[in-house]
Amino acid sequence: MATWADFQYEIYLNGMTGAVPRLPTDLTRLEEMAERRLGPGPFGYVAGSAGSGRTERANREALDRWRIVPRMLRDVRERDLSVTVLGRRLPAPLALAPIGVLSIMHPEAERAAARAAAATGVPFILSSASSTPMEDVAAAMGDGERWFQLYWGKDREVSLSFLARAKAAGFTVLVVTLDTPLLAWRPRDLDQAYLPFLRGVGTANYFTDPAFQAGLARPVHEDPNAAVLHFVGMFGDPGKTWPDLALLRERWDGPIVLKGVLHPDDARLAADAGMDGVVVSNHGGRQVNGSIGAADALPAVADAVADRLTVLFDGGIRTGDDVVKALALGARTVLLGRPYAYGLGLDGQAGVEHVIRCVLAETDLTLALSGCRGSAALTPDLLTRI
Repeated sequence: MATWADFQYEIYLNGMTGAVPRLPTDLTRLEEMAERRLGPGPFGYVAGSAGSGRTERANREALDRWRIVPRMLRDVRERDLSVTVLGRRLPAPLALAPIGVLSIMHPEAERAAARAAAATGVPFILSSASSTPMEDVAAAMGDGERWFQLYWGKDREVSLSFLARAKAAGFTVLVVTLDTPLLAWRPRDLDQAYLPFLRGVGTANYFTDPAFQAGLARPVHEDPNAAVLHFVGMFGDPGKTWPDLALLRERWDGPIVLKGVLHPDDARLAADAGMDGVVVSNHGGRQVNGSIGAADALPAVADAVADRLTVLFDGGIRTGDDVVKALALGARTVLLGRPYAYGLGLDGQAGVEHVIRCVLAETDLTLALSGCRGSAALTPDLLTRI
C-alpha cells in the first residue's frame, strides 16, 4: 500500500539519474531562500509579524518545548493518516491556511496553490483577501476540497454576498477569522511602507462583488482609487460581538469554524453560538505581539471543547514532527501557512506540492518511528514537556 513516506524513495530513485529536488526537503530553509529571491516588500509581508516578532517566536518555542517519546516494537507496517474533519474524509490531517495577496509571491497566485492542494488531496482555504476571485480559484481546483475564509467586515451585504458566492462556487466550510478587526502594528511592512491592498492587490473578491460594487459611485475600472478607499473603510470591524455570529449561522448551512481562538472560554462561547469548530491560532504572530504561543493554548482549548467542536491548529507548523505534536495535543488537523507561500514564490504550483508532500512524508515517518499507525493513535502520552 502506498504511503506518504514513499516520497523519500521517489526522491532517491530520481537521484539515480542525477536529479535532485528543486527545493530543499528541510522546509525550514525556504524562508532564507525566499528572502534572497523575492523583493523586500512581498517577502516581508509574508514573513513579517506584529511588533518585535515575539509571538511568532513563541509559536516555535511552544512547539519545541514538547518532545516526542518514541515507542518500540509496535507493528507500523500499515499506516493511515486519513482523518474525518467537519464531516469530510481527508487523506491526511493537513490543510493549506488562508493567506491573502498571493500574487505578490507568484503570478499564478491562488490558482497555483489551489491546484497543488487539489493534486495532493488536502483542503485549500481561500482568503477573502485573495488576488484571484473565488470563482476562478474554484474552477482551477476542479473537485478539490475547498473552504472559504471570511474577513468579517463592516458591510453586512458584502459579507452575505461573499457567503452566497462561496456556496455557489462549491466551498464547503466557512472559516471566520476573528483576530483581525484591525491590522496590527507590523514594523516590517511599515518600514517598507508596503500594504498591497492600497495597490489594489488582494481585493479581487471585493472588486468583483456586486454588493461591493453597489457602494461605489463609479465602476472599479473608472476610479480604482475610490474602490481601494471603499475597501479599506469596510475591511475590518472592531465592533463585532458574539451575538453577531447568529447572522452567519443563519446564512451558511455548512460547517462554520472560528479562527483565532486562544482562550478556552472563547471556545466554549463558539460552541454555545452553534459553531462547528475553532482554529487555535494567533494569526502566525501577526496580530498581538506578546501573545501566548498557539501550541501553549491548544491543550486547554481541546480539553474544554473537543467533545463539542472540531479543534484545528495553526501556529508555527514547519515539519512533520510539528504536525504530530499538534495532533497529540488535541488538534484534529493542522493548517500550514508560510512554508507553502514560500514554496509558491520559489517554484509555483510545483513548489507548493513539494512542500505538502515533504510535510506529509515526514509526518508519516515520524508516526511510524514513534510507534503509531495513524493520526487516531496520537495522544498526549506520546509527548513530554521540557
